[in-house]
Amino acid sequence: MEVFVQQLINGITLGSIYGLIAIGYTMVFGIIGMVNFAHGDVFMVSAFIALIALLLLTTWLGIGSFVIALFIVLVVAMFFTSLLNWAIERVAYRPLRGSFRLAPLISAIGMSIFLSNFVQVAQGPRVKSIPPFFNEVIVLTPASSGYEVAVSYKQIVVWLVTAALLFVFWFLVSKTALGRAQRACEQDQKMAALLGIDVDRTISITFVIAAALAAVAGTMYLMYYGVVSFADGFVPGVKAFTAAVLGGIGSLPGAVIGGLLIGLIETMWSAYFSIDYKDVAAFSILAITMIFLPQGILGRPDVEKV
Repeated sequence: MEVFVQQLINGITLGSIYGLIAIGYTMVFGIIGMVNFAHGDVFMVSAFIALIALLLLTTWLGIGSFVIALFIVLVVAMFFTSLLNWAIERVAYRPLRGSFRLAPLISAIGMSIFLSNFVQVAQGPRVKSIPPFFNEVIVLTPASSGYEVAVSYKQIVVWLVTAALLFVFWFLVSKTALGRAQRACEQDQKMAALLGIDVDRTISITFVIAAALAAVAGTMYLMYYGVVSFADGFVPGVKAFTAAVLGGIGSLPGAVIGGLLIGLIETMWSAYFSIDYKDVAAFSILAITMIFLPQGILGRPDVEKV
């Protein structure tokens, strides 16, 4: 039972990171119907931005408080990652918006390869690490009982940040003028433009928001694991996209629920079966879910527009 509880804690933490990335996928797909396969590498770039900012603050500027440093790092990573994704949308996606459907997909894959190789050249192929911090844990079950169950402060931070951002962006999409513009563009971009909505601006803001969420996920990933590599964009990106599809692409709560499920499947499978097949288990659950729920857990069935 102790192993189950510990893996449950670990799975929720990993799933929260996947969920933050998945929200970016589902927001972009919901508006322009395009899978931004460069989003995983945007997440990876944000982790490197957070790494550089953290090292500058703690090593060069001598900031001793990791809480203050982490807050500044989060703001810096969100700003520069949002700027990067805004430029990607303007350069790689907007000119192809009216072309055949495969063109933006090919452009997204090309942008993903470009970002991965650029970081490899700029930062080197070796894994980068940060000094450990927030290592304190809350022991729930002492080791004297047979197995120590503990939750770290890092994990609590990841949970709280994910829950807060889910609420903030749910409110943004559901209750604000920007959210209404996004939903209008999702329904029909031409009609939205006729009604006075700036479609290009709405899509750009959506890419900026998706990048900001990816930056938060990248910072949480760096804080939790303490290491990052140029290759850390593809696999988490694919798993986050899987989470978005599993939860119901287009649904913000569905993206987080899908991320939590993927994280729990991975950790539980690794604990009770074989760590070598954890990815197989996650994608198998996705395939089974798609057979019985093609729209995902919280997704809406497609309605043909006439």
